[in-house]
Amino acid sequence: MPFSPDPHMPLSVAPTASRLPLQGLTVLIVDDSRFACDALRLILQRAGARLRRAESLEIARLHLGFYRPDLAIVDLGLPDGRGEDLIAELAAQGLPVLGLSGDPEGRDRALDSGATAFLEKPVASVAGLIRLIRQLVTGAGALAKEDDMPAPHGDPLALRDDLVLAADLVTTQGDPAYALGFLQSLARASCDPALEEATRKASTAFDRARLARMIEDRLSALQPID
Repeated sequence: MPFSPDPHMPLSVAPTASRLPLQGLTVLIVDDSRFACDALRLILQRAGARLRRAESLEIARLHLGFYRPDLAIVDLGLPDGRGEDLIAELAAQGLPVLGLSGDPEGRDRALDSGATAFLEKPVASVAGLIRLIRQLVTGAGALAKEDDMPAPHGDPLALRDDLVLAADLVTTQGDPAYALGFLQSLARASCDPALEEATRKASTAFDRARLARMIEDRLSALQPID
């Protein structure tokens, strides 16, 4: 699905054509986390890229049946399988692919599957990501120093939705590896080291119940959304 235009960008700071280093490029983001996707949206749309998002392997493949993006960013942990499989398919077609994960140990798996490079959540450098995409797709060089800025955080509403999903995943009889992977990645993307550490150590039903309480605490701490 396409992303909506950013309604929060003041006109006074909207990027001009001369500061749209990714203008004309289409990027497909395959990630089940709305929060992580929103942070990438803020970076790439403001650089001029057109964004499409798929939250699963199935939906990504439906997208790819209708258009070919200039580059794909593929999360490794998806609800219906491993992102490495899609990375391998796209790499075999000659499409530049960035592997994406909240787990730094995913780097080798992504690169071994054919990813051109690896992104760790949360993205540390706006200019670094844009520079990498420009080099991969167009062969262009470095950006002006003024284009470097802190990476934005995702939308609190998207974080709330992801936390609600994570609470359901850790308390139901689904795939525990996927549930814990989703929550650990979300904890890293939202800069929550306590939740990340608790997720990493979780191995029993008692641990998952504790995670559910921690998630509920974080949902309660978020500002109410009218």
